[in-house]
Amino acid sequence: MRAAVLTGWRKPLELQDIPDPVCPPDGVVLQILACGICRSDWHAWTGTDPDIDLPHIPGHEYCGTVVETGPDVRNWKTGDRVIAPFILACGFCPDCQAGHQTTCATQVVPGFTAPGAFAERIAVPRADVNLSRLPDTMDPALAAALGCRVTTAWHALTGRAAVRPGEWVAIWGTGGVGLSAMLLARALGARVAVVDVVAEKLDHAQDLGADAAIDAGHGDAVAHVQQVTGGGAHVAIEALGRLETTRNAILSLRKLGRMVQVGMPVGDHVTMPLPMDAVYSGQLAIFGTRGMPAHRYPSLMSLIEGGHVDLTPLIARRVALSEASTELAAFDRPAPPGVAVITDFTR
Repeated sequence: MRAAVLTGWRKPLELQDIPDPVCPPDGVVLQILACGICRSDWHAWTGTDPDIDLPHIPGHEYCGTVVETGPDVRNWKTGDRVIAPFILACGFCPDCQAGHQTTCATQVVPGFTAPGAFAERIAVPRADVNLSRLPDTMDPALAAALGCRVTTAWHALTGRAAVRPGEWVAIWGTGGVGLSAMLLARALGARVAVVDVVAEKLDHAQDLGADAAIDAGHGDAVAHVQQVTGGGAHVAIEALGRLETTRNAILSLRKLGRMVQVGMPVGDHVTMPLPMDAVYSGQLAIFGTRGMPAHRYPSLMSLIEGGHVDLTPLIARRVALSEASTELAAFDRPAPPGVAVITDFTR
């Protein structure tokens, strides 16, 4: 099969012909239909993720068609169209049994701890626990865009912050996950203020329904959020993994507000000095979140299939496998609005 292989940090991915993956006894092999290109893949490409050994195949936002099943698989057959969370849980440990598969101690993460989906095929272990059926009418490119950013945003809003209709949600960063959070929060009946430093992204978010768009490069963004929301947001979503936006997300909350750390802190941002006085005096709640369990996919799919949210504007570019390096390099600077998805694996 053809795959885009990372052979050196920040080097262009090499298109290589490599052997097809071996099907795990409890897993499946998928023919990839589409794979998103995410900022998390950029962390892998730059060498800031400690789980990766070279050479390596990135890619963790994927959907595909089952072409082979292991002898222990019961729920899936050849020809099924499926999507998988980027965290593949064991299904048996206490955390998994409690429904918290994203904290599974023996999790497998394609694109990081296992070969990823910048390839024509991928092996997916633990298939009965982790796969979810792809609706027949869903565009594979949209399904791939769900794989990390949309599902993470949905879990942050509903599984962690429990956003309610009429609440104000402040979203710090309008990349793929921030834009997803904006669209989903609006579908839940919340009002949304987005904050960024890229005017093009702010305009795009406002065109898609954001109630307020705040340029953090001009003036006091925290004060602006507090003014727009009438005293502070009920929920803040940090979508970049940076000190400044994490701090501002906390400070933008009203009393008893909830902040969800969605962006992945790496490098200099792993340890952050935060305004804990505001957390204490405002009696704020801070949540971390990472991915979404497979058992929660049907609720999101139902929302989309029922026409309650249109996520197609997320897809900005459909690219070939050979263009993945260009898209990864774009994250070195403020990237253009929307999500890039690999849909052509022949070149």
